[in-house]
Amino acid sequence: MAATKHNQSMISYLSHGEEIPFGTNKTYLKIRESILSHCAFVCSGAPSEDHFFQALAGVENKIQKMAKSLVSMAKFVSRVGSNVQNSAFVAVTNSTQTRNYASQKRIKVANPVVELDGDEMTRIIWEKIKERLIFPYVDVECKYYDLGLPYRDQTNDQVTIDSAEAIKKYNVGIKCATITPDEQRVEEFKLKKMWLSPNGTIRNILGGTVFREPIICKTIPRLVPGWTQAIVIGRHAFGDQYKATDYVVKEEGTLELAFYPSSGGQPVKMPVFTFKKGGGVGMAMYNTDESITGFAHSCFQYALMKGWPLYMSTKNTILKKYDGRFKDIFEEIYQAKYKPEFEKKKIWYEHRLIDDMVAQCLKSSGGFVWACKNYDGDVQSDIVAQGYGSLGLMTSVLVCPDGKTIEAEAAHGTVTRHYREHQKGNPTSTNPIASIYAWTKGLEHRGKLDGNVELQKFAQKMEKACVDCVDSGKMTKDLAGCIYGLKNVKPNQYLNTMDFLDAIAEQYDRA
Repeated sequence: MAATKHNQSMISYLSHGEEIPFGTNKTYLKIRESILSHCAFVCSGAPSEDHFFQALAGVENKIQKMAKSLVSMAKFVSRVGSNVQNSAFVAVTNSTQTRNYASQKRIKVANPVVELDGDEMTRIIWEKIKERLIFPYVDVECKYYDLGLPYRDQTNDQVTIDSAEAIKKYNVGIKCATITPDEQRVEEFKLKKMWLSPNGTIRNILGGTVFREPIICKTIPRLVPGWTQAIVIGRHAFGDQYKATDYVVKEEGTLELAFYPSSGGQPVKMPVFTFKKGGGVGMAMYNTDESITGFAHSCFQYALMKGWPLYMSTKNTILKKYDGRFKDIFEEIYQAKYKPEFEKKKIWYEHRLIDDMVAQCLKSSGGFVWACKNYDGDVQSDIVAQGYGSLGLMTSVLVCPDGKTIEAEAAHGTVTRHYREHQKGNPTSTNPIASIYAWTKGLEHRGKLDGNVELQKFAQKMEKACVDCVDSGKMTKDLAGCIYGLKNVKPNQYLNTMDFLDAIAEQYDRA
């Protein structure tokens, strides 16, 4: 049988390993040699038609084996690539820190901080903040952990746990915004599972309270004009709805809550509800005296640091035992430890019902710390942030009960919409201020722990540069939208992200 043009092309293709990926791989070369022998037989002619098709089937079989081999190699290289990519992130971070900044004096920092990298647009900005605003001025060692979603998935979220343990060791964590995956993200990133919120994981390991405070700029109008001072929300970052067990009841029956003492004592069973005429839903949640006590200490210490009164809100008139426990523990700790210090500073502590507190908050001028249970704090912190003008102008600091360990982060998300534009090569106008404040709050605390006054002053000066820059009319599009309305904003009224970072650096250098 004469060799066809197609068969000759096959031989030509298979005869050049460089034309196929992994062409120098020994396994591939062995398979290729075997295939070539079949192809040569087919192309040179066969004793019979049966022999021809038998040879052709052999070619097909060898091709299938080669394909499987290549797929296996591709998977292996993909895994290696992920490790290389993560190593590259660490290398870039280290090179950023060790870059030659000899042109100016940098502040020496005695002890490390823990850096937690993130996702999407905030990850891009994070790197630029370090390059432009941090490492040119500060010589600090960063213990780097990549909390980007791909690497969390690769490590089965172990990197998140490791980062929290590192924060416990070094007392200062500085975190970029991260993705908490939902069903859509699981599909997008081809994740092994729907991983938990890294923020929630870290908070459960560290304990403590998340304090969120607005960044006030004179030029940014407030939706609540009477708020002339900041309102700090202290959110209890443990338990309640966020660790609850909920259940869909699909038939008639009785729901009970039961407690079984570890001592082997008599179980306590409490009827919750008898479902009739169909099902419904049920839920059980919890908190611990230890966690509530830590929450109370963090709030009292933060209020003393700010020199502001502290309010604690619950709904103890309805949840007499659950919320009543929060109220009682706060009062006991205040009377036993903090009352003299509060009176000395001429500030006070009060418990209020949550609905009364919301009304009082709107009527106030600000200037207080508001301690909220987990869910209340989640909701009220966003309301307060928007009331001051923008979610992009909000700091977030997790303060542990020891008063020594903190984790600072941006209060917003990863800005996915802007990241999609960045991927297309388009410039974005993404507000980096909250991410900058994550660095300044972390470094300021490092300075306090180390007795490094110069580092504390740097952090305060950089924060002032951010505010002064906005008040001078240089800002990102979201902030310009607060002033003019997003539909009315013109290109000459805002800067893109990188130009805004440059403007902050120039403002800092001028001060």
